[in-house]
Amino acid sequence: MSTIRTKTQSPPTPAVRRRPLLGGDGTGAVLKRAAVTGGLVAAAIAVALIKSGSGLVVWQSVVTGLLMGGLYGLIAMGLTLIFGVLDIVNFAHGALLAIAMFIAFGVVQGTGLHPYLTLLVAVPALFLIGAAVHRGLLGGTGGASLENQLLITLGLSLLLENGLLMFFGAEPKTVALPGDFQFSLFGAVVPGARLYAFAGAVLIGAALFWLLRRTRFGTAIRAVAANGQGAELVGVNVRRVHTLTFAIGTACAGAAAVLAAPLVTVTPTLGEQFNITAFVVVVLGGMGNVAGALVGGLLIGLVEQLTTIYMDGQSSLLGVFAVFLIVLFLRPQGLFGRRA
Repeated sequence: MSTIRTKTQSPPTPAVRRRPLLGGDGTGAVLKRAAVTGGLVAAAIAVALIKSGSGLVVWQSVVTGLLMGGLYGLIAMGLTLIFGVLDIVNFAHGALLAIAMFIAFGVVQGTGLHPYLTLLVAVPALFLIGAAVHRGLLGGTGGASLENQLLITLGLSLLLENGLLMFFGAEPKTVALPGDFQFSLFGAVVPGARLYAFAGAVLIGAALFWLLRRTRFGTAIRAVAANGQGAELVGVNVRRVHTLTFAIGTACAGAAAVLAAPLVTVTPTLGEQFNITAFVVVVLGGMGNVAGALVGGLLIGLVEQLTTIYMDGQSSLLGVFAVFLIVLFLRPQGLFGRRA
């Protein structure tokens, strides 16, 4: 008697999103694009030299742009981390950054603490606020669709900004940095506050990179970003990873806010400007690409400063948006994103 064997079908494999948090295409392709980008930057600096006729002016713009670009990169890292894992385009990111600035301002005014020591207050506070926002507003079924996420984060942004206006008023605030100094770097004047902000942004960015690459929790984050259903099948608590990732991204905004506070005039609507720049950086570096966000921030910082040389008296955002549109047209997945 023969045995009849039937071929059983295995369940379909969940689709992999393939959105890398730490890199995009292969090393060769990334190096090629980096070389092209470096060549374009060198050409832009050469044109600025011809336009201004002063090497010192251009060098000052390059140094200032790189220092500010590191801060932009840190803000964008939190935004792109949230998108890379949760697929949430967080329009409230800038408003949460403004909240952190006012926390730093309030702590300095109330206690006389050094502004940078308010990191110990602002970062945990933004972490908890981020966790509460995700768990309370975005983690349930109400925040499941893209349309709801956009409306919720936009509404939250308006609510936070108007709350700050109501409690602190529209009068601009300043956070003074005690013992601030300036020094000359091959002729360029570098304020100590900008140098501290750049160094802090690089250190926090390196810590985030280490968290994603070298820790067990970072492995869980990357697994959820690549394939949430597959990660859940092997025992990863996806909901917990989502909440903590949103909280970490928000905490990055809090850290950037404290570092930037001595450099800007603090107003309730200041987050809007940083929000726009952060979204440009995220798209430039590649949506969901943490490493690309840092590089994109440095590039946007340079573009901002060189634009002031190209277009006297014009807004530096003109150059930023010009680069943004060119990248969207030629490479919509970003400089370091992976082609779908």
